[in-house]
Amino acid sequence: MKPIFTALLAGAAFATTATVAAAQDVKLRVHHFLPERASLHAQFLVPWAEQVEAASVGKIDIELFAAMSLGGRPGDLYDQAADGAVDIILTLPGYTSGRFNQTEVFELPFMMPNSKASAGAFWDMIESDLQDGEYDETQILAGWVHGPGVIHTKEPVEKLEDLAGMEMRGPTRIITDLLGEYGATPVGMPLPAIPENISKGVISGAVVPWEVVPSIKLQELVTNHTEFDSDTALYTATFVLAMNLDSYDAMPDDLRAILDAETGKALSMNVGQMMSDWDAPSREISQGNNIITLSAEESARWKDAAQPVYDRWIERAADEGFDGTTTIAKAQELIQANM
Repeated sequence: MKPIFTALLAGAAFATTATVAAAQDVKLRVHHFLPERASLHAQFLVPWAEQVEAASVGKIDIELFAAMSLGGRPGDLYDQAADGAVDIILTLPGYTSGRFNQTEVFELPFMMPNSKASAGAFWDMIESDLQDGEYDETQILAGWVHGPGVIHTKEPVEKLEDLAGMEMRGPTRIITDLLGEYGATPVGMPLPAIPENISKGVISGAVVPWEVVPSIKLQELVTNHTEFDSDTALYTATFVLAMNLDSYDAMPDDLRAILDAETGKALSMNVGQMMSDWDAPSREISQGNNIITLSAEESARWKDAAQPVYDRWIERAADEGFDGTTTIAKAQELIQANM
């Protein structure tokens, strides 16, 4: 059975990565930015590592390092895998702004109807274009997106105009551009930095999916949460599980085949579904707060107001040497094919 769980690892790496013992056993170190209590670590990475170890009868030993425990910042993770400081990383490509430009198509506002189909579409594009393109420095083991992004603020956001002037955290370039288009003052920062910056008054709120709220106790820092009555999400963000190429190639053929069987499209879609499934219990924790659902009419205003974000992204795509309009159409077709 293919695994359906993934956990994120964090830490600072010193030596080289995959080590092969005399018995051809392989040890893989996984590094990520999330705390151990986060769902992606506890409910995905931990069970996934156990599944890989069981499938290999203990010959693949996966060590998880959460919360950047091997050192560096979240934006360093992809290069840690590419350079061989660690074997595998879990990160948001958007933490490295301007580097994974085609990947951003899945983060465009109101693009995602559901996270499972979008994860499948992202994986399909990884296979067809991105693995040999913007991810050619690593071996991508899985790629997915989270559930619908939600606005979490100190003051209520009940209409588009309410966001004006608020200092709002966004995870990636696309989302900070969107927040700025809506009149907010966008502040780009990784997830772990949110609690301190809200507490110090640096930001007025943040956009994150429900599933991650309890891991940073966001429901205790703000009391207003704004959702959308829309068939597509305000935004989502992409994730990758990326492996050092030398570590991947150095694995014995039989163990590499096991790793391949425990990763890929099925894993990607399963994690996409899980991230959506985790939203409901995390939302329940915030029931004592003010949860606002914007009407379909108001949600349509936000969607219309997001069009300049598309226009700017298409312009940047041309500067990067690819056709943004064609890429958007392809992403939409792949999402529909995976519904």
